[in-house]
Amino acid sequence: MLREWREDDLPAMSELFDDPDIAHFTPLVTPFDLDAAHAYLAKAEQNRLADLRLQLAITADGGVPLGEVLLIRTDLFPLVANIGYSVGAKHRGRRLAARAVRVLIAFARDEMALDRVQLQIEPDNGPSMAVARAAGFRLAGDPPIVLEEKGRAFSLHTWSRDLRD
Repeated sequence: MLREWREDDLPAMSELFDDPDIAHFTPLVTPFDLDAAHAYLAKAEQNRLADLRLQLAITADGGVPLGEVLLIRTDLFPLVANIGYSVGAKHRGRRLAARAVRVLIAFARDEMALDRVQLQIEPDNGPSMAVARAAGFRLAGDPPIVLEEKGRAFSLHTWSRDLRD
């Protein structure tokens, strides 16, 4: 079950996102303490109000957050959105990310009338590539996106899924 983040999620958010794997593969700050969680929640609310991002907690039953799934829009390509996800270390291996991504894909297609969704994945992130495959994404033929963040250079490969099949 997906739901919006709430103020009372801040301790759980801090626990989920203060993780070496999440710090390595996402732009989230580290350490991800309560102050970082509060700033993240405030920014998520701003982005939602601006219709730029939809950031949802992944839960088993609407209660305690187990991870997050995001839908990121840009003005440059209004019918295409990027999806991101992370699952807390204690909750991995339960296919939560793949199921959450599938729910977000249905929302993007049925409610937002998007044409395509994409993932940006580092080539050494095997678990994320497994999520991509499980959710029906295919590696696109686009050249890798080369970035530098947190003092390291890395490349992202684009995986895509057409929603108008």
